[in-house]
Amino acid sequence: MDKTWMQKNRRSKEYWDGLQKFLDYAFQNSSINGMILCPCKECKCGVCITRENAELHLKVYGFVKGYTHWAAHGEFVYSSAPKPTSYDISHGVRDELDDMHGLVHDAMGIPEQDYTRIDGTEYKSQLPNVEAEKFYNLIDNSNKELYSGCKRFSKLSFMIRLLHLKCLGKLSNKIFDMLLDLLKEAFPDAMDGLPKSYYEAEKLMKELGLGYDKYDACPNDCTLYWGVDARRKHCETCKESRWVKSENDPTGEGRKIPHKVLWHFPLKHRLQRLFMSSKIAGHMRWHAEGRTKDGNMRHPADSPSWQTFDFHHPEFSQDSRNVRLGLASDGFNPFKNMSSTHSTWPVILMPYNLPPWMCMKQSNFMLSLLIPGPFAPGNNIDIYLKPLIAELKELWDVGVNTYDASRKENFQLRAALLWTISDFPGYAILSGWSTKGKLACPVCHKYTSSQHLQNWGKYCYMGHRRYLEMNHPFRKDAKSFNGAVEYGKPPGRLMGSTILDELAGYSIKLGKTVSDNPELPFNWKKLSIFFDLPYWKDNMIRHNLDVMHIEKNISEIIVATLLNLEKTKDNKKSRLDLRDMGIRSELHPIEKGNGRSVLPPACFTMKKKEKEIFCKVLKGIKVPDGYAANISRCVKVKPPKISGLKSHDYHILMQQLLPIALRRTLSKAVRSPLIKLSSCSFG
Repeated sequence: MDKTWMQKNRRSKEYWDGLQKFLDYAFQNSSINGMILCPCKECKCGVCITRENAELHLKVYGFVKGYTHWAAHGEFVYSSAPKPTSYDISHGVRDELDDMHGLVHDAMGIPEQDYTRIDGTEYKSQLPNVEAEKFYNLIDNSNKELYSGCKRFSKLSFMIRLLHLKCLGKLSNKIFDMLLDLLKEAFPDAMDGLPKSYYEAEKLMKELGLGYDKYDACPNDCTLYWGVDARRKHCETCKESRWVKSENDPTGEGRKIPHKVLWHFPLKHRLQRLFMSSKIAGHMRWHAEGRTKDGNMRHPADSPSWQTFDFHHPEFSQDSRNVRLGLASDGFNPFKNMSSTHSTWPVILMPYNLPPWMCMKQSNFMLSLLIPGPFAPGNNIDIYLKPLIAELKELWDVGVNTYDASRKENFQLRAALLWTISDFPGYAILSGWSTKGKLACPVCHKYTSSQHLQNWGKYCYMGHRRYLEMNHPFRKDAKSFNGAVEYGKPPGRLMGSTILDELAGYSIKLGKTVSDNPELPFNWKKLSIFFDLPYWKDNMIRHNLDVMHIEKNISEIIVATLLNLEKTKDNKKSRLDLRDMGIRSELHPIEKGNGRSVLPPACFTMKKKEKEIFCKVLKGIKVPDGYAANISRCVKVKPPKISGLKSHDYHILMQQLLPIALRRTLSKAVRSPLIKLSSCSFG
């Protein structure tokens, strides 16, 4: 289908004619109750709207960038190469709408250029026997016509289209089986050789790399019905039934509908498939063979943590093909409804063997777990991490036999988890160290320097100057900080063995209803399940903070303080705390009697006109498409206000826009530290 019209001017006749063809196609193949997912730049295939509204959106905003394959509107295209328009089985030519060859190659991790023929003979000897058999069976199915003379569907593409409709229409498994039976009665020749039930179709999906395991979980996050607990009917901790009860089914064992379900996507096969492509297999050795080793840090392999891991585990590091993984997790609302508090937690793994331009691409992320809501698992996340930890232990102790297409040999692939990545609350959940209260800093540990602010009712942490050099001028600058000279030395690095010693002998039960756990020392809430990994205690860095969240929070507070918005940190409570601490006397509140007080202006306080100038500058800024959001829409001049910016937008604001906007409003003495903060702290 010709899609060159998508690049035309949205006012041109070619674009309008092409848009009508797209809408006809989309409503014919993917409409639900007369609506489709809108692919405009604003909706981004996330909102269902009518044809009239979709046409209006696509004329005003245009298509979302890169949406050339209409996967959300019934088109199954998985290769960017130009396709012939006929379907010739004998020559392996695919239909324009359903590129099953590309789908199979993508699922097995084998680029189409790796699959070669000479006089009709495939090089099967290049692949391991078991995986080769699966691969060629899928290739055969992708070449078989649905029925004699069918030019539009192969057997594989037809079954995938049916499964797609099942998802869109939310059909039950029973209704899907009945639909297959009806199609067999009506078209016996076409349905010959296709799955006879949803169960068989699900097996096909697993071969395509879309398989998963589901484990029931206790509604109070006490037990995962997996492993030795797989056959239990009640939670041993809270005695809650595994199944949802009802009036007609008081035990829940009739319908057997679980309270919660954990989705586990096995890791081993996906790691194996990384090496089934000769190109990707070569990239998996990049960290040892292709990396520039000049002492500069461009990749995790350049870090001391990576090198320390190699020192402690020389057998693992001898084979550069062994995979180093990072783990990231955070909660999100899958329903796109901000009034709902639903929180689902995905657990994602990243292979760090790949070069930096590949390892953080979305296509190389591996979804490992999907932890259900509606509430965040909190401290009980270890219950849901059990299948992943067991898999990682096996990959460390035993490994998995894998075929390396680049070297044409089999080897025993092993894998190790280097660290986790999360925001600050997620850090507490994954590490077991509470990031709240007097000892909130997970780096300073029990040596955290904190002070409780009586008026704010919060703790502040002022011991960061300990990490400076002993002759640094900030150490003696008492006035600018907490009124005291800093002579302290930084605490030592918290080792894994120290954590094990501190928590030795404590037994912790997980679950929302548990109330009899012993009180752990310092700020510990549990011993993290990651310590079940044999190498975890030797890792130099076990948990990392995601700078994106920190940068957004700091940027938001700086802007709010400059414009005196709701989230400002410069208010009467903070000024009273300054007075109680005996510092910054020029900022102490001035009492006027009758309970009234005046806050003297600070050096960063802007007048009304200066605030308007600041907002006008941001209001008039235009950036290239895709560089950032339309920041001007989030800025109001009267009254001066900035709201609705996302994390990346605050990054752009701090890095590049804030220094420009402050030139005409604040003095150089105030502006310079802010510019240094924006250019150094997050750059």
